[in-house]
Amino acid sequence: MPDILSGPNRAAPSMIGARMGLLLTTIAGLVVWIVLWAIDVKSFDAFLITVGMIVVAATFRVFGPAGSGKRDAEDGETRWSPR
Repeated sequence: MPDILSGPNRAAPSMIGARMGLLLTTIAGLVVWIVLWAIDVKSFDAFLITVGMIVVAATFRVFGPAGSGKRDAEDGETRWSPR
């Protein structure tokens, strides 16, 4: 029986961290929404704050590695390979 935790479909630890960051931001945004709604802030306004948090986190997830100056490949090599 093959081990389901290994093989080509297993995500790299850095990818898991990036996905977890977006998930935790979403959860924190929903907590902020509930707390603001509980203290009589309009629910739509509180929801916009939550959406803003998620958009910022998603933007950092997409553009963060490219904008930081870090490169995974050295000497012009790419890690892309056709399937």
